Amino acid sequence: MSDKKQTHFGFRTVDEDAKAGMVHEVFSSVASRYDLMNDLMSGGIHRVWKNAMMDWLAPRDGQHLLDVAGGTGDIAFRFLDRAPGARVTVCDMTESMLVEGRKRADAAEKIDRLAWVAGDAMALPFADNSFDRYTISFGIRNVTRISDALSEAFRVLRPGGRLMVLEFNRIPVPAMQWAYDRYSFNVIPAMGQAVTGDRDSYQYLVESIRRFPEQQEFADMISAAGFDRVQYRNLSMGIAALHSGWKL
Repeated sequence: MSDKKQTHFGFRTVDEDAKAGMVHEVFSSVASRYDLMNDLMSGGIHRVWKNAMMDWLAPRDGQHLLDVAGGTGDIAFRFLDRAPGARVTVCDMTESMLVEGRKRADAAEKIDRLAWVAGDAMALPFADNSFDRYTISFGIRNVTRISDALSEAFRVLRPGGRLMVLEFNRIPVPAMQWAYDRYSFNVIPAMGQAVTGDRDSYQYLVESIRRFPEQQEFADMISAAGFDRVQYRNLSMGIAALHSGWKL
C-alpha cells in the first residue's frame, strides 16, 4: 500500500503527486483543438456563460486580472474588450495551452496589456496582494487540492479584490441531471475521439465534472479560504455555475 496522499483523477484514485502530471498530459493532448471541442460539446453555450461571467465581474479600466487555467485566452480577451485600459495576466500550467492562446489574432493587438505565465494554481508565482481580480474558468476541478488553489487566490488578491469561478456543476432536477449524464458519458468521449483522436482525455473531463463539489459545498470552500460575500448563480439550469467572493 502507498503511504502517499491520494486524490481522484476522474473516477480513478491516484497519488496526489501524480495528478498534476496526468492533468498536464490531458491538456497538452487536446490543446490544439480545445476551443473547437468547447464549441462542439456545449453547442456554443460556453460563450454565453463566459459573457455572463463578464457581466457579473464588470471589468473596469485600471484593474489587473489574473486568469488562472486560462491558456487559450477566452476570459482574458473578453475582459480586455470590456476594459481596454485594464491588464491581464494569464497563468496556466500547460505551456501548449499558452502557445495556443498566443496564436490568436487578437493576442497581437493586446500584447502591451496581456502577459502569459506558466504556473501552478496551488503555488502561484506572484507576490501577495498583486491583483484586483482573479478568475478561473473550467479549470479548478482539475486542481489536485482545490482548497490550496482558493487560498492562493486569496493571497494574491489585493484587499477589495474579487474571485470569480466558472465551472461545470449539478442540475438540481434529478431527471434532467440523469439525461445530461447520459449525453456526457455517451457523446462527449466519442466526440473527442472523432475530433482530436483522444477519447481518454474527454472521458476524464466528463468524470472530473461529476467529482467536483456541488454548488453550496463549493461556496462553503470559498468562504473557508477567507472570502466574504460569497454567492453563486446557476447557468443553464445548473449545468454550469458562477461563484463569486470578495477579499475584504
